[in-house]
Amino acid sequence: MRREISVAETTLIAGRGPAEPADLVAEVEALTGRIARVREAVGQVIFGQPEVVDQTLITLLAGGHVLLVGVPGLGKTKLVETLGTVLGLAEKRVQFTPDLMPADIIGSEVLDESAEGRRSFRFIKGPIFCQLLMADEINRASPRTQSALLQAMQEMKVAVGGIEYQLPRPFHVLATQNPIEQEGTYPLPEAQLDRFLLEIEVSYPALEAERTMLLATTGAVTVRPQRTMGAEELLAAQATIRRMPVGESVVEAILTLVRAGRPETSPLEAVKRHLAWGPGPRAAQALMLACRARAVLDGRFAPSVDDVIALAPAVLRHRMALNFAARADGVQLADVIGRLTGLLG
Repeated sequence: MRREISVAETTLIAGRGPAEPADLVAEVEALTGRIARVREAVGQVIFGQPEVVDQTLITLLAGGHVLLVGVPGLGKTKLVETLGTVLGLAEKRVQFTPDLMPADIIGSEVLDESAEGRRSFRFIKGPIFCQLLMADEINRASPRTQSALLQAMQEMKVAVGGIEYQLPRPFHVLATQNPIEQEGTYPLPEAQLDRFLLEIEVSYPALEAERTMLLATTGAVTVRPQRTMGAEELLAAQATIRRMPVGESVVEAILTLVRAGRPETSPLEAVKRHLAWGPGPRAAQALMLACRARAVLDGRFAPSVDDVIALAPAVLRHRMALNFAARADGVQLADVIGRLTGLLG
């Protein structure tokens, strides 16, 4: 691990003046050690998905929400349950179905009557009042219910009966989603998709990983994850991430990537021809935070342009939309994102 931070890397720190390199180095080193233990604990239960685990941890370290997309049976639910245990977070799970109502998630008011005959409303909190909310198969609920999460995901609070209720800190939504082409699903609205820091594609495991999983999960003894962090430690880690320096080259790479993804400002003909709309400023913010978190996972004190390239698909794929011309030409979003990252070398 490097012991110094270059002068160039310490020039940009969001919302603060120049960092204290010695203090920041010590914090990042300690955080890297804790995250390594978290990854090890998760790896004892989740097999064959290291990239998925890392990107989910990146989201939590960056203080965001994550959307896990994949067919059923790939361990998405197990991953969320494991992270709740390992990170020591109060966890709730909601199985989204077409008949689920907003009050089933947020909570509702009930009318109480006292012994003296006085009546008053009392708010009963729903499962959203937790630190790690697992929204299982979020695209199986109606748009009305999906939108109930919108204010909570962005503002960390909900409003019922004109009264606002603050959610616990930290608060993260880890949603799972079946591919849209499957029956019985409702596409998430663009405004809500933008609230997810990353969209992570969960694919089938490799042969050896699936063999290990098969043997480990069908025996008489089941490995249970152990807690290695707590809520306060996660909040402190998120604060450390925001203090990490970001070099000018990384800032320019993020801006180049995001702005080139917009048909109105892109220098790429493929973007102008094939995209209906591109990523907004929130995509740049997500890349900035996610790149810092990825650097910590890799034991580095500042992100690089390689982090921007590696995280671009997960940050951009749910913030861009193909137009009819792209569908007619058989163009995929991955192709367009590949063109964009090509601008960064």
